[in-house]
Amino acid sequence: MAGIHISDLESAINWWRERSPSPDGVTACPEVLALGEPYALLVYRQAREVDEATLSPAALAAWLAWYDSTPDAPCIAICSTAQGDAVCKGCGRTEDEVQNWPVLSPVEKRQVWQRITLEGTAWRFNRYAERARGAGPADAR
Repeated sequence: MAGIHISDLESAINWWRERSPSPDGVTACPEVLALGEPYALLVYRQAREVDEATLSPAALAAWLAWYDSTPDAPCIAICSTAQGDAVCKGCGRTEDEVQNWPVLSPVEKRQVWQRITLEGTAWRFNRYAERARGAGPADAR
């Protein structure tokens, strides 16, 4: 059971609000309404993640549409796992995460993105931040 972080729900809500602005300043589009419910429950419960299996089909579809607009991999084409590092200096993923990236679910990928963004130690966040611009978590998350 993979969890979707509250910051991803918020990003998805804001993405949908930009795509489908309220015509009257009050009414929200169906995608915002679908994502708003699990977001509100997380806030109410003071929780950080919602299990993807508990999302309504509409909320999951809205989240996946937002996910498809984000960069897939955090790679900046400087991989040190090939040189024996357990964690890539370039992107911050573990060797296992790099190797299994193609088979990870969207939620699992976002969990990795969340972790490496919070850690902020990979070169994509400091030394080579300009290389990551346009494809980094700050742009879409």
